[in-house]
Amino acid sequence: MNCLFQKSELIPVVVQDADTRQVLMVGFTNLEAVKRTLKTKTAWFWSRSRQQLWNKGETSGNFLHVRQIWTDCDTDTLLYLCKPDGPTCHTGRVSCFFNEIELEG
Repeated sequence: MNCLFQKSELIPVVVQDADTRQVLMVGFTNLEAVKRTLKTKTAWFWSRSRQQLWNKGETSGNFLHVRQIWTDCDTDTLLYLCKPDGPTCHTGRVSCFFNEIELEG
């Protein structure tokens, strides 16, 4: 993990379903959240709005069980492959990505 967080204290995390590869959400993480993710094997993030660590599922029960962690070529973005306990989005949808923007032309 020495190569992570060299450019920023927060880096993005793309979360995909480990089986379907559907993108479930994007969050931000810091070093402490990554350490907790590695220890608990559930996804931890840094909430930019609340300015605190949060374990996805701690209030809803819809935990993201991390199966694999990948980094991109620049080591400034992470990819978590997860098994979700239920819907990932706070709206109750499987994924946070359900609003399509139509392309022109």
